[in-house]
Amino acid sequence: MNNPISERVKKVKPSATIAVSSKAMEMRAAGINVISMSAGEPDFDTPEYIKEAAKKAMDKGMTKYTQVDGLPDLKQAIMNKFINDNELIYQQDNILVSTGAKQTLYNLFQAILGPGDEVIIISPYWVSYPDMVLLADAEPVIVDTFQENDFSIDFDAFTRAVSEKTKLVIINSPSNPTGITYSESDYQAIGAVLENYPNVLVATDDMYEYIYWGEKPFVSFAQACPELFDRTITINGVSKSYAMTGWRIGYCGGPADVIAAMKKIQSQSTSNPSSISQAAAIAALNGPMDEVYEMVEQYRLRHDYLCSALNNINGFKTSPGTGAFYLFPDVKNVIEKKGFSDDVELSEYLIEKAHVAVVPGSAFGSNGYVRLSYATSLEQIKDAVDRISKSLD
Repeated sequence: MNNPISERVKKVKPSATIAVSSKAMEMRAAGINVISMSAGEPDFDTPEYIKEAAKKAMDKGMTKYTQVDGLPDLKQAIMNKFINDNELIYQQDNILVSTGAKQTLYNLFQAILGPGDEVIIISPYWVSYPDMVLLADAEPVIVDTFQENDFSIDFDAFTRAVSEKTKLVIINSPSNPTGITYSESDYQAIGAVLENYPNVLVATDDMYEYIYWGEKPFVSFAQACPELFDRTITINGVSKSYAMTGWRIGYCGGPADVIAAMKKIQSQSTSNPSSISQAAAIAALNGPMDEVYEMVEQYRLRHDYLCSALNNINGFKTSPGTGAFYLFPDVKNVIEKKGFSDDVELSEYLIEKAHVAVVPGSAFGSNGYVRLSYATSLEQIKDAVDRISKSLD
């Protein structure tokens, strides 16, 4: 039999973060004490009031299909969140609820992209962006940023990257993997370039919006650039902020015609998200934020410790973040001095010898870096740093 795999699928690679997390789980199953700093998953439990809402929904028989694009009550809660937190006004036909923000992005790419289209992605980027673009038969165009400049955008490079072929710009803030958050002025500089390209859409991935401790308030792109509101798709979800990764609820607000096309894609793939998860998401978005704030404070404390500790490891250079739960140190000096071929070999060494799982930076489009997640206890973080330092000494 000839190879049945499509050329489209051959273009993409498996998720590196999932691969490393799977390796760590395999080693643990074999009895090896591995500390995983690879997974982008909160170590906290989902708040009790959210779980209770799901239980009540099941008891009421809320176990049937819902509208493809989400329950009206959930869409209303999302609309309220957008206006209260981001000053963005949407109607029901501007909202789509999906099985996680990853599906939201996939729906978007399938709905608007095709052969000949280009998508601008700022590196380091979340691992799935380029591959999902390729699955839509479009081409990713990468604009690099670097640790020595605190991963700030090179606007000259960004301007050169935009062309008549550009269909979409993807922005992620706070960033996975760097923890860097873009400012209002950063967004306005991007917006000033895009004003000259009226057919370019903007997808802003705000998944870590609440996990933020910067000095200035968080600002979403459409909030900073209201003149581009009608061509911005604002993406968010409950996974990270409310420790609800397994519930799989993402959502977005955007132009009605784009949302309708995304809904069509979803109707022919997964249909509606889980009815029970939607009930839980309503409780999350309408409920108190106290436990979210408590989690964020713990992330901030872990960040402060880990950032300082990594910078004390010979050959590591780390920029502090202001959100999410990742740090992305430059380890090129370690690679060179210790004779590793690249960040992949270094990451393999750390999991095999130090029993600490990290993700190679090349998976995020940045060779010579590694990503460490501090969504684990401070005790585990201290142990991991000690293991890394000793293994390299």
